[in-house]
Amino acid sequence: MNHELICIGCPMGCRLVAVLEEGQVIEVTGNSCPKGVDYARNECTHPVRMLTTTVMIRRAMYPLLSVRTTRPISKTMIKGCMVYLGKIEVTAPIEAGQVIVKNILNTGADIIATKNLERV
Repeated sequence: MNHELICIGCPMGCRLVAVLEEGQVIEVTGNSCPKGVDYARNECTHPVRMLTTTVMIRRAMYPLLSVRTTRPISKTMIKGCMVYLGKIEVTAPIEAGQVIVKNILNTGADIIATKNLERV
């Protein structure tokens, strides 16, 4: 089975073709650098993403606080994390880097604030 990908490992944006057999990447073509091979292997077997979103915040100038994960999480966990974060509400003041949720859904990633929001 072939998977076509556009590599994001470097600015070149190579068009990759990864050949899979029994769930394993056996060949990658189209890459201009070794990062393409690593990217294709990871993307086809265990894709991960950084999660960036917002949570509700009380007593601040704005109603939403931007947050992100401290490391990439499995794509399969993103929807569950979004549902969980949709129920979160924090209270100002908040500082950039402050942990909002520790180890969200046992992913190993914390959710942190990406900016300061003062209390109003």
